[in-house]
Amino acid sequence: MSISIIASLLKEMEKEAVTTRKMLERVPEDKYNWKPHQKSMTILRLATHIAELPGWVTLTLTTPELDFAKYDYKPEPLNDNKELLAYFERSLADGRQHLEQANEAQLEENWTLRDGDAIFQTTSRAEMIRITYSQIVHHRAQLGVYLRLLDIPIPGSYGPSADEN
Repeated sequence: MSISIIASLLKEMEKEAVTTRKMLERVPEDKYNWKPHQKSMTILRLATHIAELPGWVTLTLTTPELDFAKYDYKPEPLNDNKELLAYFERSLADGRQHLEQANEAQLEENWTLRDGDAIFQTTSRAEMIRITYSQIVHHRAQLGVYLRLLDIPIPGSYGPSADEN
């Protein structure tokens, strides 16, 4: 018996949320403005982006595209880790709810990521949701480097970390 695409995406969402939660819990509030390089985001901006990314599941399922040229992005203002984690949980719950209400045909529809006339990609909604999960993992790994540079122990992701061995 095969598992549905939606069930598979929901399962992956929940598994990745466990690790994401552990990483976000470790963001040092006294270092919110710290960044490892001039071109890098601050640790708070990076953590906020990670926390908001499950909401891209909702965006993917409720819009035909994201056009950065028309998108008036404003990061969620967060003051502490309690707010950061609450924001992540809201974003996760919203993405989960929309995915639970989706149907397989909807996941096959095209979705576009663009900046005005420049189209970065047009892919199925299911593929965009997977790309969103990959973005979470990617930015979570960046956060791991930030934490390592600040001498904050890294939690394991798919097994124990060097700090947990």
